[in-house]
Amino acid sequence: MGFHHLALVTRDTNATHEFYTGAMGFQLAKVEVTSTPTGGWSKHFFYDLDGEGMIAFWEIHDETVPSDHPTAIADGLGVPTWSNHVAFTATDRAALDGHRERWVEHGHDVLEVDHEWCVSIYTLDPNGIMVEFCLTTRAFTAEEAVRAQQLLQDPAPAVPTDPPQTKVYRAAASQ
Repeated sequence: MGFHHLALVTRDTNATHEFYTGAMGFQLAKVEVTSTPTGGWSKHFFYDLDGEGMIAFWEIHDETVPSDHPTAIADGLGVPTWSNHVAFTATDRAALDGHRERWVEHGHDVLEVDHEWCVSIYTLDPNGIMVEFCLTTRAFTAEEAVRAQQLLQDPAPAVPTDPPQTKVYRAAASQ
C-alpha cells in the first residue's frame, strides 16, 4: 500500500515552491485555502509525484501559531537532521544521476551514499528537511530477513566499523 500524501509545514511558500518545482522537478497539482479551527487561515499546496502520491505543505496564518515556528522536522525535535527525512524513489541509475545533477544545477550540495542494497542521494529543502532520492539496487535475501529480525531484537548490536562509501557533489555557488 502506498501513501496518498505527506504533509509538512513551511514558513516560506515561495522558496518551497521553487525547490519542489525547480530542484525536485515536481508539478504543483492543487492548492486549497481553508480556515483554521482557531480563526486563522491556511494554504495547503500539493505536488504530484508522477501519480505515485503527493507531497504537500501548509502555509499557516493563525495567531495561535508562532510566526517563527520550526519547519525542520528533525531539528525541531532535537535529533540529527539525517534521522527524519523524506525519501523518494529513483527508477534507475540514470534517473538518480539526473536528480543529483538537477540538485547541483539548482545550487544544492548533494551527498551520495552506497548502502550496498541501495544508493541514495541527499540534500536539504528550504525548510531544513532532508530529502532523498533512493535507488534500490538488489532484492533482499531470505538470510537478510532472518538477520533483520535478530538485529531488531538485539538491545546492543555490534556496530560495523566499515562505513558506507560516500561522495559529495558541491553546487557551483558553494565551492
